[in-house]
Amino acid sequence: MNKRINKVIDLLENNQPVYSVSSNELTYDAGKQMSQTWADLILIEFEHHAFDIVGLTQFMKGLKDGGPTPDGYLMPTVISTLPSNCMTKEEMLFNAWQTRHVLSTGAHGVLQTHTRDVDAVKTFVATARYPYQKLGREVLPEGLRGSGGQKQPSEIWGVTQREYTDLADPWPLNPKGELLLGLKIEDRYCVENADKIAAVPGIGFAEWGPGDMGMSYGDPDAHDPPYPDYMNQAREKVKTALDKSNVAFYSSWNDKSLSIKETVDHLIDNVGAKILGIPGKDYADYGRKKSNL
Repeated sequence: MNKRINKVIDLLENNQPVYSVSSNELTYDAGKQMSQTWADLILIEFEHHAFDIVGLTQFMKGLKDGGPTPDGYLMPTVISTLPSNCMTKEEMLFNAWQTRHVLSTGAHGVLQTHTRDVDAVKTFVATARYPYQKLGREVLPEGLRGSGGQKQPSEIWGVTQREYTDLADPWPLNPKGELLLGLKIEDRYCVENADKIAAVPGIGFAEWGPGDMGMSYGDPDAHDPPYPDYMNQAREKVKTALDKSNVAFYSSWNDKSLSIKETVDHLIDNVGAKILGIPGKDYADYGRKKSNL
């Protein structure tokens, strides 16, 4: 397998499932320890927790110094949620600095929440791009990242600053890009626009956010299965929209009545998840055996 900088993109290009874990401790030592994680993807939570760019910077340095991964990648993929939502174009423009700050740590992508509006999503993609990138410009605004912040991420990625600005472009819009941008299509307003939202160039994956989805429909306790019919219907609408645009579906499935095997089988075979949020290594071990990795 060709070793990209972004391991998750490599796996998705080779039609292999991705296994994710969250990290709440943002220190150099935590990053060094997580460099040897069983997970392919490390999700950093800034949606509901402190926007700790200093901590993320140290975490990324530890991740780099602790590598490579057991399977030969420079480091696991790191993607962060943002404190802002993606409800309007104006909200994205006012908060473009959040994307810049996260990506300037050397992180490999950003996951945006409450993605209700098509123009807001297009602007979100623009916040992650340099203005000289031209792919998709017939649809997307000019990139909003500026020169001056590329030194640190280029060192984390092990490339020159010019190589970084060329590579730091969203995949699959840019086949050579190493950034992975994701969406949370996670409320009833998002679902209404799911087809158009998923079709925005530059989006690599999305999830359906069952906790927020349930609240949006009036149920504050619908995060975990079994789900009512309206939740299953919402998930299927999101999944169908993603399939139309060849966008990977991220999902977890916290059903305590299912075994490890049953959970992974259900996520891959029935839910259609390409990126799996799972509680531990045993799940990934079974899933990789299932996929002959």
